[in-house]
Amino acid sequence: MAGLMVGLIAGLLGGLVGVGGGVVVVPLMTDVLKFRQQEAHGTSLVTVVVTAVAGSVVYYLHGSAELPAAAVLAGMALCTIRLGARYCCFLPESKLKRYFGIFLLFISLLLILKTLLPQMTEGSLPAWIRWTVLVLLGLMTGFISGMMGVGGGSFMIPIMVLFADTAQHTAQGISLLAMIPASTVGVWTHWKMGNVRRAVLPGLIVGVLAGVFLGGSIAHLIPEMELRLVYAVLLVGMAVRYLWTKPGYGPVCTQKNGWL
Repeated sequence: MAGLMVGLIAGLLGGLVGVGGGVVVVPLMTDVLKFRQQEAHGTSLVTVVVTAVAGSVVYYLHGSAELPAAAVLAGMALCTIRLGARYCCFLPESKLKRYFGIFLLFISLLLILKTLLPQMTEGSLPAWIRWTVLVLLGLMTGFISGMMGVGGGSFMIPIMVLFADTAQHTAQGISLLAMIPASTVGVWTHWKMGNVRRAVLPGLIVGVLAGVFLGGSIAHLIPEMELRLVYAVLLVGMAVRYLWTKPGYGPVCTQKNGWL
């Protein structure tokens, strides 16, 4: 039941802002379910995969998913996803929490900038610049996804809109599609390291699916700018809490059947 409630809350908030939901799932797992930070990152990736699959189907049916761009992002992310998952287990838990706090601050800054900066006119950016941005974004997404236990949509979407000449709905569809392969590999790597708590997965997945549907419906009733600002404030509050983490000891990951 605890997993179901966490999944419902995470799915609701994730559906409101159109991302995988890992930035919400991880804090709830550490605070409510009392997971170790590495376990929260590994288990949250399972919910990210479920959210990405369900969401990408909806966006694809509405014509808001650009397959070539998603393929580039996913391919580049696959090159770095396992490196990020391994790096997660080399860090002390307190340091990993601080990194996650910095990550949340970065996301909130992108969301605020997205509301203040004028968007580009579609088609105005040279193609080689756009594809270069997508390649670099894919590499960064894979590493952060593996290390932080998130799908990457929360920062992929603003970067694509701000720097890759992509419309908002298209960026959301691309990010959901691109999350699936990298997040799946991240789940597999964390699973081998013992960072996935299997007992909570059934309730967590059911809760996420229900929450995403409800959150996505509510999101259409809230103006876009106000919704982004509310989410940015939420992320800043979480980030401050993680940045104040007291120093701890070394990593405590287990390794099952080697690294891979």
